[in-house]
Amino acid sequence: MQLLSAHAGHWTGDGTGVTVILPPPGTVASGEVRGGAPATREFELLDPVRLVDRVDAVVLSGGSAFGLAAGDGVMQLLRERGLGFPTAAGPVPIVVGMSLFDASVAATDRPDFTTGGRSAAEAALSGAPFQTGRVGAGTGATTGKWRNRLDPGGIGLAQGRLGEASIVALAAVNGWGDVIGPDGRPLIAPDQGPATPAPPPFPRTNTTIAVLLTDAKLDKRACYLLAQSGHTGFARALHPAHSSYDGDAVVALATGELDAEVSLEHLRAAAAELMATAIRSAIG
Repeated sequence: MQLLSAHAGHWTGDGTGVTVILPPPGTVASGEVRGGAPATREFELLDPVRLVDRVDAVVLSGGSAFGLAAGDGVMQLLRERGLGFPTAAGPVPIVVGMSLFDASVAATDRPDFTTGGRSAAEAALSGAPFQTGRVGAGTGATTGKWRNRLDPGGIGLAQGRLGEASIVALAAVNGWGDVIGPDGRPLIAPDQGPATPAPPPFPRTNTTIAVLLTDAKLDKRACYLLAQSGHTGFARALHPAHSSYDGDAVVALATGELDAEVSLEHLRAAAAELMATAIRSAIG
């Protein structure tokens, strides 16, 4: 399926999965991590001071650090198609990865995330319908774990506009905290108990990862600021957000296809609200 001019697709395995976004060539990107326990690939190059300012794919996966292997499958497919950063040895696809911690980490027969990544990229290119909920990277996602619960998580999506600019927010929601509504109340009513519950015995099976995509023309610094605003959406729709047990991360992509001037600060404000909506829709 296409999200703006990007292609997006899933591979859904047994209790885990992969979601891939393939933006058009030349898409500028940056990103930011605010959680205390990230599992990421090539995230350092998203810093605005680094050389490469464009990416060829963003991969969201389950499986924690094991799931980062999904990027290898995507990279292989893109290299076969001649896509990537040009070097003397041929193109090197720039594939950014983010993973969340799901039950597949404990599996003795762990999924082949490399093959899963390739399958998700092929699904994106095929134009297959893009589903939300417990699919792709959100297959094994849960929320409410700070209350020692396993409430539903999943993939959420929201789309909107700011003037002539289009914006898409996509999130794989596997938060330690609750998903909360605009009124600050959990969307899934917690058990009666203290506002700050006692910690569960093993709190490290979390992380919400997300992508913001716009057709506005932004440079790498502006994409970095846009990613920061994505985290504002996290804080509006997750409580607690950005804990030491979450690897919360956002990547912002700008395709640059829109020639009209766009106010960056207004775009950031719209992106924050869309991200909150995407997170809430993941359990809807």
